[in-house]
Amino acid sequence: MGNLRNVLCATVLVTLACFAPALNSMAKALDITKAKIIDLTHNIDNNTIYWPTEKKTFELTEQFKGITERGFFYASYRFCSPEHGGTHVDAPFHFARKGQTTAAIPIQRLSGPAVVIDISAQAAADPDYTLTVKDVEDWEQAHGTIPSGALVLLRTGWSSRWPNRLAYLGDDTPGDASNLHFPSYGPEAAKVLVERGVAVLGVDTASIDNGQSKDFLVHRIAGAANVVGLENANNLDKLPAAGAWAVVLPMKITQGSGAPARAIAFVQEP
Repeated sequence: MGNLRNVLCATVLVTLACFAPALNSMAKALDITKAKIIDLTHNIDNNTIYWPTEKKTFELTEQFKGITERGFFYASYRFCSPEHGGTHVDAPFHFARKGQTTAAIPIQRLSGPAVVIDISAQAAADPDYTLTVKDVEDWEQAHGTIPSGALVLLRTGWSSRWPNRLAYLGDDTPGDASNLHFPSYGPEAAKVLVERGVAVLGVDTASIDNGQSKDFLVHRIAGAANVVGLENANNLDKLPAAGAWAVVLPMKITQGSGAPARAIAFVQEP
């Protein structure tokens, strides 16, 4: 754990330097070496939620588990999974022909200040709620302008419904994505965030477009600007609205339109 923390801390400090001087104040405020690490990732297993049109989901096949002929324990598995399921990244290429593939995303864009916008109250009243420009402006009035390079994390409260497919997606009809109900970003708000220069649009639901979307405008807006999507995030309720530092590391699939990711955040403990 110590070695992992040191590597992550080094990565974050290098990234902080890349964003200087705009983020100097944040770098001073958050001591990465003493921060608490929050896991923003759901486990991947047979309960993992994938987009309803996926014909196959997670498969884990045992290759060997037991004592070898030389007398020591050994285990090895083979796994198979769609790109878009569980906590994962949407590469810009997912909805933009000329967008970056998963492996082409600059590593600097996968680490940055975490901006947590909480719309859980609105989503509880309306499961089809979408983030508005006013929501963004209200956040900025309270916490300051969203910095370029930020990882925006939209908290809807939906991660508490995981892994209940019906509760999480609003519909559990196999192979049918036409009647989903869950909150997410609105196109106009996404445009404002892209104009701010954010690196990632993340959310604790199944898509950066809400469940009722048919034209996926938020995906298209993000993809055209080479902004990364992060879907099915977890534990956003454990992050402050501002002041944390997030890191999102997807599998580096060369031609990928997305990939499973391990997402974490550093939070300064009181």
